[in-house]
Amino acid sequence: MIAFVSGTVAALAPDTAVVEVGGVGMAVQCTPGTLATLRVGQHAKLATSLVVREDSLTLYGFADDDERQVFVLLQTASGVGPRLAQAMLAVHSPDALRRAIATGDEKALTAVPGIGKRGAQKLLLELKDRLGEPVGAPAAATGAATGWRDQLHAALVGLGYAAREAEEAVAAVAPQAEAAAGAPQVGALLRAALQTLNRAR
Repeated sequence: MIAFVSGTVAALAPDTAVVEVGGVGMAVQCTPGTLATLRVGQHAKLATSLVVREDSLTLYGFADDDERQVFVLLQTASGVGPRLAQAMLAVHSPDALRRAIATGDEKALTAVPGIGKRGAQKLLLELKDRLGEPVGAPAAATGAATGWRDQLHAALVGLGYAAREAEEAVAAVAPQAEAAAGAPQVGALLRAALQTLNRAR
């Protein structure tokens, strides 16, 4: 198993980072939140999980070991593959997922693309005692409510957009962020911002 990759970020795409390790470019599938912390040309270290299929080898990257561990545990539920597990982590932090499972928060799970009401109920049953207790305080979400603009702007600039383009895209998705209940989800806003930028080009 490849536990982590460490090297210079060679390229960034909406769902992938290429990290140069010993002269080899490793393509790592990451959530928008993790990609937002990376910059082309800078050093990065990502916890990773290698998923082996008959026709592919896919490396998934995470900001830390906790996120990777939750990614692995989510896949112990029937019907949850690596893509859905990553989608869950794109929408919710590991602690937010633990809280959702611990409190039976169906609505939080159905906020993930690909999870319907019945799927959420099934996941709540199957994952009930697997993810453990939340580690951080719920209050951490309040910082995200005010910091989403900076995170989103940094993510867009990191993907190669000009600062002015990034500012316009942030402004375009601001109504969506303000309408969201609780802390805005940077991953969903990044997807919406990329759509506005693609339309503008």
